[in-house]
Amino acid sequence: MGSHGLGFAFVENKGVIMGIVVINFKTYAEATGERAVKLAKICEKVAKKTNTDVVVAVQNVDLFRVSGAVSIPVFAEHIDPVNYGANTGKALPEGVVENGASGVLINHSEDPTRLSDIHADIKRAHGLGLKTIVCAPTAESSEAIAALDPDFIAVEPPELIGGDISVSKAKPGLIMDTVKLVRRVNKRVPVLCGAGIKNYQDVRIAVRLGCEGILVASGVTKAKNPEAALLDLIKGLASADKKPKKGKKK
Repeated sequence: MGSHGLGFAFVENKGVIMGIVVINFKTYAEATGERAVKLAKICEKVAKKTNTDVVVAVQNVDLFRVSGAVSIPVFAEHIDPVNYGANTGKALPEGVVENGASGVLINHSEDPTRLSDIHADIKRAHGLGLKTIVCAPTAESSEAIAALDPDFIAVEPPELIGGDISVSKAKPGLIMDTVKLVRRVNKRVPVLCGAGIKNYQDVRIAVRLGCEGILVASGVTKAKNPEAALLDLIKGLASADKKPKKGKKK
C-alpha cells in the first residue's frame, strides 16, 4: 500500500501505517453539530497516535465547525455538479471548499447518482482540488467508475451496510473481483471497502484481499468507545502485511 497524498502535516515517513480509514458521520445524532466536532477530535487523536491516514466525512452543515477544529482531512458527504447561480437547495462545490472540505464522498448507496453525474461530480471536485471517494455497490460498477479517474473507489454492497456481518467475511469474492477489475482499467485508483466493517479481523481480511483501506460509519460513530473502536480497526491495517504463522511440520 502506498501513500495516498492526503497532506497530513503531522505524519512522518517513519512508522506510518499504510492504508486509509474513512469515517462517514452520516446524519447520526452522535455525529451531528458539536458532537461531530468531539468525534472528529477523537479521530484526529487516534490518527496522530498511530500515524495513520484518517479522514472524516461530515454533514455539509458541519463542515465549517469540524474543519476549523481538526487538522485531519474533512470531507463533504455530497456535492452537486452545479456552478454559481440559481440552484436553490444544491450543494455548490465551491461552497464546501470555502467551508473547509478537502474532499467529498460521491454515490453512496444512501445518496446514489447516475454515472454521468458521478463523472460531472468528479470533474467539478478535481477542478477545485477536492479529493474524491466514489462508492460502488458491485465490482462491475466499480470498473465503470474507475474509468472516470476518481481518487478512490469504495465498494459497498448495500445489503451489508450497518449490519453485523462484514463485506470482507460475507463477500470476499466481491472485494477480489473489484480490485481485479479496477486495476485492469485504472491502476492509479486505490480500492477501499465498506459495509459491516466492525473490527480488526474484518480490516485485515479486506487488506489481504487487495483493499488499501476501509470506509466505516456506525462501527465508530455509534460505538460506546469510538476511540477504542478506531484503534481496533487500525490494528487490522497494521497487521495485514504480517503473514500468519505456519504450523509446525510433523
